[in-house]
Amino acid sequence: MAELYPFRALHYDPAAVGNLSKVVTQPYDKISSDMQARYYEAHPANLVRIILREKSDSAENFYREAAREFRSWIENGAVVSERDACFYPYAQEYEVPGTSGERRSRWGFIGLLRLEDYPARIVHRHEETLSGPKADRLELLKATRANFGHIFMLYSDPAGAVENLFRGEIAARPWQQATDEYATNHRVWRVSDPGVIEPVVEAMRGKRLVIADGHHRYETSLSYRNLRREEAPGDDRAEHVMATFVPMESEGLLILPTHRVVHGLTNFDWNRFSADARGFFDWTELTVAGSADRELGEFLERSGRERPSLIAYGGDGHAALLRLRQQADLPRGLTDLPEGLRGLDVVLLHRLLLEDVLGIDPQAVREQKNLRYVPEIQQAVQEVDGRHAQISFLMNPTPITAVWENALAGQVLPQKSTDFYPKLLSGLTFYWMDNPAGQ
Repeated sequence: MAELYPFRALHYDPAAVGNLSKVVTQPYDKISSDMQARYYEAHPANLVRIILREKSDSAENFYREAAREFRSWIENGAVVSERDACFYPYAQEYEVPGTSGERRSRWGFIGLLRLEDYPARIVHRHEETLSGPKADRLELLKATRANFGHIFMLYSDPAGAVENLFRGEIAARPWQQATDEYATNHRVWRVSDPGVIEPVVEAMRGKRLVIADGHHRYETSLSYRNLRREEAPGDDRAEHVMATFVPMESEGLLILPTHRVVHGLTNFDWNRFSADARGFFDWTELTVAGSADRELGEFLERSGRERPSLIAYGGDGHAALLRLRQQADLPRGLTDLPEGLRGLDVVLLHRLLLEDVLGIDPQAVREQKNLRYVPEIQQAVQEVDGRHAQISFLMNPTPITAVWENALAGQVLPQKSTDFYPKLLSGLTFYWMDNPAGQ
C-alpha cells in the first residue's frame, strides 16, 4: 500500500529572498548552460547553486561545497522550516507550447512517500534510466541529505475524490506563488488540518503510483535508502522521498515528444538505411523547404493519428516519413516484447531502427554514446544540417494511456519516452532529513 505523509518542509523565506521566482528553478536535468548562468545572476540564493553547481577551482569536492552553501542559507534565514507537518496543494497554469495562447491548468499536491522497490508493485516506473545522472544525484544526496525537486507521481482518481478533500483549502490565497521563464504560474498552499490530511492519507493508501518524471531521482533515493540502512539502522529519514501526486485523469496533463539525434556512426549511409528500414516501414520521401520544423511536425502529427509513425531526417534534402507497415510481422522482429509495447513508435524506433538497422546496442543507448535527446524539432534538424549528427528521428508524443497501462503491467519504455509539461519547479519545498523540527 502507498504510504504518504505530511511533512515540515523547508522553504525560502520571502522576507529574506524577495521574489520567489528569482530563486526557484526548472529540474536539474532541464537546465541548459545558458539557464544555469541566468540562474546564477538572478539571486545569490538561487537553487541552481545547489542542484547544478558550477565547478570551481577549489580543491574541495563541489558536492560538499553545495551542502555547505545550503546549510549557510538555513543559518542566515534564507531558508526556514515549517512549524507544522503539512500537505502542499500545487497548481500550475501554463500555455501549451506551439499554440497561440491556449492555456491549461494542472493540479496535484506535495507530500512525502515511503520508498518502495519496484517488485512491491506499489510504485511503477514507465521508462528506462541512464547510469550517469544517478551517480551524480547520489553524491549530491549524500552530501546534502535533502530533496530539492519533486518526483512527479501519477495516480488514478476518476471521481476527483482527493482533489475534493483539498477544495476548501485551496480557495484561499496561495501560500507561495512564482512565475517561471515559460510564463507558467505556480501556486502552492499548505494544509495542516488533520481533518483533511487523514482522509487524504487513507484515500491514497490503496492507490497504485506511476512515476511520470523523476525516475533517476527516485532510483537514487532507493540507493541512498539502502546505504543508510547499512550505516544507521533504525534511522528512517532516508525511507521517504518528496513527491508531487497528480491525478492521471487531469485535463491539464500534457506530454511532449522527445526527438532522437544519432551521431558518431561508422560509415552511415542514407540509402542503405532506407533499404533496411523498409522491411518494417512504409517509406515516403518528403520534400522539406523553408520552415522545416513546422512542416515536419504537422505532417508527423497527421500521420500518427492513423498508425505508428516517425520521420527520419538526414539533411541534404533527405527526409522520409516512416509508417508501420500494416502487414509487418512485428512478433518476428520483437519476439521478446509484450503486445502492449509493439505498437508504440518509440519502441519501434529503438528496437527496429536504432538497434537492428543502425547497430546501436542497448548499452550504448544507456550510456548515450551515439544518441542525444532534444525537445525541439528545430534543434534536431539543425544538428544534422550543421553536421553535428548524421540522422535525426522526429517523434510524436507517447499517449498517457500507454504510459499508465504499460507501467502497471511492468512493461518499461525506452529512456526519454515522455516529456511531461510543464515541469514541477525545484525549490518550492525541500525535504531535509536533518531538520531539527522533524518530519
